[in-house]
Amino acid sequence: MTSRVFLVSPAMSGSLRRAAFDDGAPIEEGGARRARAAAGSLPPAGRVLTSPSLRCRETAAALGLNALAAPELAGLDVGRWRGRTLDEVGAADPEAVARWLGDPDAAPHGGESVRDLCGRIARWLAGVADTGRTLAVVEPEVVRAAVVHALDMPVTAFWRLDVPPLTATELSGRSGRWNLRLGHSPAAPDT
Repeated sequence: MTSRVFLVSPAMSGSLRRAAFDDGAPIEEGGARRARAAAGSLPPAGRVLTSPSLRCRETAAALGLNALAAPELAGLDVGRWRGRTLDEVGAADPEAVARWLGDPDAAPHGGESVRDLCGRIARWLAGVADTGRTLAVVEPEVVRAAVVHALDMPVTAFWRLDVPPLTATELSGRSGRWNLRLGHSPAAPDT
């Protein structure tokens, strides 16, 4: 059986706009409006999931989805950096940020490394392989990790993948071999 996994990134939130590590901020009204306008544009799925963050849960609700929060789809755990902007962390500890961005095994923030996130998402994808359709509203870094795994890319490519707000990434495959479909947008990206 061919599996299809649709990964939708959250609508714009204040933390996304400020390039802040998730601080629990809700989605902005413009992002909610775009998500509501896109309701019904996503394909039906046997499983509808969301990252546990507020912005992903609110995006799922605005899209009209009855989604179950899945802890395994949580965004990258950035430990003590949570809620701070990349600029703030970079000014306070530029070597730690450089190490984190350059070494997928580094976790100077005390949280999860990029390699660990990629491994966690690879295990999740293995669990949904050959099970039909799954739709999940997930953090941008979860989309990156899924694409890295699906295309068997080196983990160092993680930071080279951009995931705009409120866009869909589709993976399809069977028996652990995934294909990537580019270009689907349930709504115009937030600006």
